[in-house]
Amino acid sequence: MRKYIVADNQELTRFALESLLQRDEENIVYRAFDRAGLVELLKEHQSAVVLLDYTLFDFADEDQLLIIAERFNLSDWILISDELTPQFIRRVVYSSHQFSVVFKEGPMSEIREALQAVDRHTRYLSQRALEFIITQQQEEEKPDILTATETEIVRAIAQGKTTKEIAAERFSSIHTVTTHRKNIFRKLGINTAHEAVKYALRAGLIDPSEFYI
Repeated sequence: MRKYIVADNQELTRFALESLLQRDEENIVYRAFDRAGLVELLKEHQSAVVLLDYTLFDFADEDQLLIIAERFNLSDWILISDELTPQFIRRVVYSSHQFSVVFKEGPMSEIREALQAVDRHTRYLSQRALEFIITQQQEEEKPDILTATETEIVRAIAQGKTTKEIAAERFSSIHTVTTHRKNIFRKLGINTAHEAVKYALRAGLIDPSEFYI
């Protein structure tokens, strides 16, 4: 019998993962919808396999993820996402052997192989994840310089403004601001708004005395 925690707030993906896991009647599958709920489930099932879409959960940054994984060091994690930066993958993979990485756009066979690997308590990295790591090893990448527009949007994100609010202020569409946001995250090698706030503080784009993180 193996216990699994599906931590993915994309309903279709969650349904597909649960259906795949429940083909084995001995498997027990739990759901987590936020970080606090995930921690509570891990307290009860410390050797569970966590299937997590990091980008859809309320983790402030990868440090928070790594701390939880270290706290529950009997657990195994399969990160399943559409978008994870090479920097994030390299950091997580090098920090802990608990993490496997696959992408939602990849073939179903990769998810099956990842499940088989963690069942043996070994790590699985998809071909794309391996390519990300190798690329990072071969060259030291410097983030592209943000444009003036991107810098203004980073500042707005750091001030706690939503995409809709930023779009209204700039007389732009939500789609345009979302595209800028994705480009900013890619250039800075970050995954969350909290990491954008930390960048804005380091870069002097906001006054630390005015913001509470």
